[in-house]
Amino acid sequence: MCSTPAGRHWDGSPRITRHPRPLQVAATSPTRLLRAGQSSRCRRCGNRIDLYQRADQRPIALHPTELTATLVPEPCRWHLGGGIAYPHGDGSPWCRIPHAVLCPCRTPLCRTGPHLNAIRRHLAVRTRRLTDTGAFTPAPPTTSSQTAQHPARPVVQMLLCRYLAEHTIEHIRCVAQTRHRHRCPHPVLAPTRPAGTWRLLPTPRRRGQLTLPDALMSVYDLGHLPYSEQLRWRAQRCPQHVAAPGAADLAPAGWQPFDPLLHTAHIRTRLPHPPARPRRNR
Repeated sequence: MCSTPAGRHWDGSPRITRHPRPLQVAATSPTRLLRAGQSSRCRRCGNRIDLYQRADQRPIALHPTELTATLVPEPCRWHLGGGIAYPHGDGSPWCRIPHAVLCPCRTPLCRTGPHLNAIRRHLAVRTRRLTDTGAFTPAPPTTSSQTAQHPARPVVQMLLCRYLAEHTIEHIRCVAQTRHRHRCPHPVLAPTRPAGTWRLLPTPRRRGQLTLPDALMSVYDLGHLPYSEQLRWRAQRCPQHVAAPGAADLAPAGWQPFDPLLHTAHIRTRLPHPPARPRRNR
Protein backbone atom coordinates (compact mmCIF):
# COMPACT_ATOMS: atom_id res chain seq x y z
CA MET A 1 0.00 0.00 0.00
CA CYS A 2 1.45 3.35 -1.05
CA SER A 3 1.39 6.16 1.44
CA THR A 4 0.11 9.59 0.46
CA PRO A 5 3.01 12.01 -0.06
CA ALA A 6 3.20 15.04 2.15
CA GLY A 7 1.45 18.10 0.79
CA ARG A 8 -1.10 16.15 -1.26
CA HIS A 9 -4.63 14.79 -0.82
CA TRP A 10 -5.52 11.10 -0.82
CA ASP A 11 -6.12 11.20 -4.57
CA GLY A 12 -2.72 12.74 -5.25
CA SER A 13 -3.98 16.29 -5.95
CA PRO A 14 -1.81 19.04 -4.50
CA ARG A 15 -2.85 20.49 -1.16
CA ILE A 16 -3.01 24.27 -1.37
CA THR A 17 -2.32 26.04 1.89
CA ARG A 18 -3.61 29.60 2.06
CA HIS A 19 -2.04 31.77 4.68
CA PRO A 20 -4.20 34.59 6.08
CA ARG A 21 -3.08 37.97 4.84
CA PRO A 22 -3.24 40.73 7.45
CA LEU A 23 -5.10 43.90 6.56
CA GLN A 24 -3.15 47.15 6.63
CA VAL A 25 -4.11 50.78 6.38
CA ALA A 26 -2.40 52.80 3.68
CA ALA A 27 -0.47 55.84 4.84
CA THR A 28 -2.30 58.02 2.31
CA SER A 29 -5.77 56.88 3.38
CA PRO A 30 -7.98 59.77 4.57
CA THR A 31 -9.48 57.48 7.23
CA ARG A 32 -7.96 54.75 9.39
CA LEU A 33 -11.06 52.59 9.01
CA LEU A 34 -10.35 49.12 7.65
CA ARG A 35 -12.35 48.13 4.57
CA ALA A 36 -13.32 44.83 6.22
CA GLY A 37 -14.84 46.71 9.13
CA GLN A 38 -17.12 48.92 7.06
CA SER A 39 -19.81 46.26 6.71
CA SER A 40 -22.56 46.12 9.30
CA ARG A 41 -26.26 45.33 9.74
CA CYS A 42 -29.17 47.76 9.73
CA ARG A 43 -30.72 48.01 13.17
CA ARG A 44 -34.22 48.27 11.78
CA CYS A 45 -34.32 45.61 9.05
CA GLY A 46 -31.19 43.52 9.71
CA ASN A 47 -29.90 43.70 6.13
CA ARG A 48 -26.27 44.30 5.31
CA ILE A 49 -25.02 47.87 4.87
CA ASP A 50 -21.66 49.44 4.03
CA LEU A 51 -20.59 52.35 6.23
CA TYR A 52 -18.59 55.21 4.75
CA GLN A 53 -17.59 58.67 5.85
CA ARG A 54 -18.65 61.79 4.02
CA ALA A 55 -16.52 64.85 3.42
CA ASP A 56 -17.89 66.39 6.64
CA GLN A 57 -16.85 63.22 8.57
CA ARG A 58 -20.45 62.13 9.10
CA PRO A 59 -21.15 58.44 8.51
CA ILE A 60 -23.58 57.23 5.87
CA ALA A 61 -24.94 53.73 5.26
CA LEU A 62 -24.95 52.70 1.59
CA HIS A 63 -26.44 49.69 -0.16
CA PRO A 64 -23.66 47.08 -0.56
CA THR A 65 -24.04 46.70 -4.35
CA GLU A 66 -23.81 49.21 -7.17
CA LEU A 67 -26.87 50.10 -9.22
CA THR A 68 -27.37 51.46 -12.70
CA ALA A 69 -27.32 55.25 -12.46
CA THR A 70 -30.27 55.66 -14.82
CA LEU A 71 -32.49 53.65 -12.44
CA VAL A 72 -31.64 55.78 -9.40
CA PRO A 73 -33.05 59.30 -8.90
CA GLU A 74 -30.38 61.97 -9.16
CA PRO A 75 -30.70 63.19 -5.50
CA CYS A 76 -30.10 59.60 -4.29
CA ARG A 77 -26.91 58.95 -6.29
CA TRP A 78 -23.62 58.62 -4.43
CA HIS A 79 -20.09 57.77 -5.52
CA LEU A 80 -16.90 56.81 -3.68
CA GLY A 81 -13.51 58.45 -3.95
CA GLY A 82 -10.57 57.54 -1.73
CA GLY A 83 -12.86 55.82 0.77
CA ILE A 84 -15.05 58.94 1.11
CA ALA A 85 -18.70 59.06 -0.03
CA TYR A 86 -19.77 62.03 -2.13
CA PRO A 87 -23.33 62.95 -3.19
CA HIS A 88 -24.46 62.78 -6.81
CA GLY A 89 -22.82 60.66 -9.49
CA ASP A 90 -19.28 60.84 -10.82
CA GLY A 91 -20.24 60.48 -14.48
CA SER A 92 -19.98 56.67 -14.56
CA PRO A 93 -22.95 54.44 -15.48
CA TRP A 94 -22.95 53.02 -11.93
CA CYS A 95 -23.64 54.61 -8.55
CA ARG A 96 -24.34 53.78 -4.93
CA ILE A 97 -27.60 54.46 -3.12
CA PRO A 98 -28.25 55.11 0.61
CA HIS A 99 -29.74 52.20 2.49
CA ALA A 100 -32.40 54.50 3.94
CA VAL A 101 -33.99 54.67 0.47
CA LEU A 102 -34.32 50.88 0.24
CA CYS A 103 -34.86 49.99 3.91
CA PRO A 104 -38.24 48.24 4.22
CA CYS A 105 -38.72 49.64 7.73
CA ARG A 106 -38.41 53.28 6.67
CA THR A 107 -40.30 55.67 4.48
CA PRO A 108 -38.47 56.23 1.15
CA LEU A 109 -36.61 59.53 1.01
CA CYS A 110 -37.33 60.01 -2.70
CA ARG A 111 -39.52 58.61 -5.43
CA THR A 112 -38.53 55.07 -6.35
CA GLY A 113 -39.20 53.31 -9.63
CA PRO A 114 -40.17 49.68 -10.28
CA HIS A 115 -36.56 48.46 -10.06
CA LEU A 116 -35.94 50.04 -6.64
CA ASN A 117 -39.33 48.85 -5.40
CA ALA A 118 -38.37 45.29 -6.35
CA ILE A 119 -35.15 45.59 -4.34
CA ARG A 120 -37.12 47.00 -1.43
CA ARG A 121 -39.51 44.02 -1.50
CA HIS A 122 -36.55 41.63 -1.67
CA LEU A 123 -35.04 43.22 1.44
CA ALA A 124 -38.40 43.00 3.21
CA VAL A 125 -38.58 39.26 2.50
CA ARG A 126 -35.04 38.84 3.82
CA THR A 127 -35.93 40.76 6.97
CA ARG A 128 -38.91 38.47 7.54
CA ARG A 129 -36.72 35.42 7.03
CA LEU A 130 -34.08 36.68 9.49
CA THR A 131 -36.77 37.45 12.05
CA ASP A 132 -38.43 34.05 11.71
CA THR A 133 -35.14 32.16 12.09
CA GLY A 134 -34.09 34.22 15.12
CA ALA A 135 -31.01 35.68 13.40
CA PHE A 136 -32.34 39.22 13.79
CA THR A 137 -34.40 40.82 16.54
CA PRO A 138 -35.81 44.31 15.87
CA ALA A 139 -34.99 46.89 18.53
CA PRO A 140 -38.00 47.59 20.77
CA PRO A 141 -39.35 51.14 20.60
CA THR A 142 -38.39 53.35 23.51
CA THR A 143 -41.11 54.96 25.58
CA SER A 144 -41.27 58.63 26.45
CA SER A 145 -40.38 57.95 30.10
CA GLN A 146 -37.24 56.00 29.14
CA THR A 147 -36.20 58.74 26.74
CA ALA A 148 -36.56 61.38 29.44
CA GLN A 149 -34.44 59.40 31.90
CA HIS A 150 -31.78 58.10 29.52
CA PRO A 151 -31.58 59.79 26.10
CA ALA A 152 -31.07 57.24 23.34
CA ARG A 153 -28.89 59.70 21.42
CA PRO A 154 -27.52 62.35 23.77
CA VAL A 155 -25.77 65.55 22.78
CA VAL A 156 -22.12 65.61 23.88
CA GLN A 157 -19.94 68.71 24.08
CA MET A 158 -16.19 68.29 23.64
CA LEU A 159 -13.38 70.25 22.03
CA LEU A 160 -15.65 73.34 22.02
CA CYS A 161 -18.11 71.56 19.68
CA ARG A 162 -21.32 69.62 20.14
CA TYR A 163 -21.95 66.21 18.67
CA LEU A 164 -24.92 63.89 18.51
CA ALA A 165 -23.98 60.46 19.88
CA GLU A 166 -25.06 57.24 18.22
CA HIS A 167 -25.86 55.41 21.47
CA THR A 168 -26.34 56.22 25.12
CA ILE A 169 -23.27 57.35 27.03
CA GLU A 170 -22.87 53.95 28.68
CA HIS A 171 -23.11 52.05 25.37
CA ILE A 172 -20.64 54.07 23.29
CA ARG A 173 -18.21 51.35 22.27
CA CYS A 174 -14.55 51.52 21.28
CA VAL A 175 -13.96 51.30 17.52
CA ALA A 176 -10.38 49.98 17.61
CA GLN A 177 -9.32 46.56 16.36
CA THR A 178 -8.07 43.94 18.82
CA ARG A 179 -5.28 41.43 18.26
CA HIS A 180 -7.85 38.83 17.25
CA ARG A 181 -9.13 41.19 14.51
CA HIS A 182 -12.39 41.86 16.29
CA ARG A 183 -13.87 45.12 17.47
CA CYS A 184 -12.94 46.10 21.00
CA PRO A 185 -15.81 45.31 23.41
CA HIS A 186 -14.82 47.95 25.98
CA PRO A 187 -16.88 51.14 26.36
CA VAL A 188 -15.40 54.60 26.00
CA LEU A 189 -16.75 55.57 29.42
CA ALA A 190 -14.09 53.99 31.63
CA PRO A 191 -14.48 53.75 35.43
CA THR A 192 -10.80 54.69 35.88
CA ARG A 193 -11.12 57.93 33.91
CA PRO A 194 -13.04 61.10 34.83
CA ALA A 195 -16.56 61.27 33.44
CA GLY A 196 -18.52 64.14 31.99
CA THR A 197 -21.26 66.18 33.62
CA TRP A 198 -24.87 66.63 32.56
CA ARG A 199 -25.67 70.32 32.25
CA LEU A 200 -28.35 72.61 30.89
CA LEU A 201 -26.60 74.79 28.32
CA PRO A 202 -28.00 77.30 25.82
CA THR A 203 -29.11 75.90 22.50
CA PRO A 204 -26.57 76.89 19.83
CA ARG A 205 -27.66 79.00 16.91
CA ARG A 206 -25.90 79.46 13.62
CA ARG A 207 -25.99 82.49 11.40
CA GLY A 208 -29.09 82.66 9.28
CA GLN A 209 -31.06 80.20 11.43
CA LEU A 210 -34.21 80.97 13.32
CA THR A 211 -34.23 81.12 17.10
CA LEU A 212 -35.50 77.92 18.73
CA PRO A 213 -38.21 78.21 21.40
CA ASP A 214 -36.21 76.31 24.05
CA ALA A 215 -33.32 78.34 25.42
CA LEU A 216 -31.66 75.52 27.41
CA MET A 217 -30.95 71.93 26.45
CA SER A 218 -29.47 68.89 28.20
CA VAL A 219 -25.82 68.34 27.22
CA TYR A 220 -23.24 65.79 28.42
CA ASP A 221 -20.36 68.21 28.91
CA LEU A 222 -16.75 67.00 28.59
CA GLY A 223 -15.23 70.47 28.41
CA HIS A 224 -13.80 70.32 31.93
CA LEU A 225 -11.75 67.19 31.11
CA PRO A 226 -8.13 67.40 29.92
CA TYR A 227 -7.50 67.96 26.25
CA SER A 228 -6.09 64.45 25.79
CA GLU A 229 -9.20 62.95 27.35
CA GLN A 230 -11.47 64.89 25.01
CA LEU A 231 -9.41 63.67 22.05
CA ARG A 232 -9.93 60.11 23.29
CA TRP A 233 -13.70 60.60 23.32
CA ARG A 234 -13.61 62.20 19.86
CA ALA A 235 -11.63 59.24 18.49
CA GLN A 236 -14.07 56.92 20.34
CA ARG A 237 -11.39 54.76 21.90
CA CYS A 238 -11.06 53.05 25.27
CA PRO A 239 -8.06 53.79 27.53
CA GLN A 240 -6.34 50.57 26.40
CA HIS A 241 -6.38 51.47 22.71
CA VAL A 242 -5.75 55.19 23.06
CA ALA A 243 -2.18 54.23 23.97
CA ALA A 244 -1.92 52.13 20.77
CA PRO A 245 -2.18 54.59 17.87
CA GLY A 246 -1.13 51.89 15.40
CA ALA A 247 -4.36 49.94 15.86
CA ALA A 248 -6.79 50.54 13.03
CA ASP A 249 -10.49 51.25 13.39
CA LEU A 250 -13.09 48.59 12.64
CA ALA A 251 -16.02 51.03 12.65
CA PRO A 252 -16.46 54.74 12.06
CA ALA A 253 -16.90 56.99 15.06
CA GLY A 254 -20.59 57.53 15.69
CA TRP A 255 -20.39 61.29 16.26
CA GLN A 256 -22.45 63.65 14.12
CA PRO A 257 -22.03 67.43 14.26
CA PHE A 258 -25.06 68.65 16.16
CA ASP A 259 -27.45 70.86 14.23
CA PRO A 260 -30.30 72.35 16.32
CA LEU A 261 -32.66 72.34 13.34
CA LEU A 262 -31.86 68.93 11.90
CA HIS A 263 -31.68 67.23 15.30
CA THR A 264 -34.60 68.91 17.01
CA ALA A 265 -36.10 65.54 17.98
CA HIS A 266 -33.03 64.80 20.14
CA ILE A 267 -33.12 68.04 22.15
CA ARG A 268 -34.01 67.46 25.81
CA THR A 269 -34.91 70.33 28.12
CA ARG A 270 -34.50 68.31 31.34
CA LEU A 271 -31.48 66.65 32.85
CA PRO A 272 -31.59 62.85 32.91
CA HIS A 273 -32.33 61.49 36.35
CA PRO A 274 -32.54 57.98 37.80
CA PRO A 275 -35.99 56.42 38.20
CA ALA A 276 -37.79 57.40 41.37
CA ARG A 277 -37.70 54.86 44.17
CA PRO A 278 -41.05 53.50 45.34
CA ARG A 279 -42.19 54.83 48.67
CA ARG A 280 -42.61 52.48 51.56
CA ASN A 281 -45.98 52.23 53.21
CA ARG A 282 -45.78 53.13 56.84
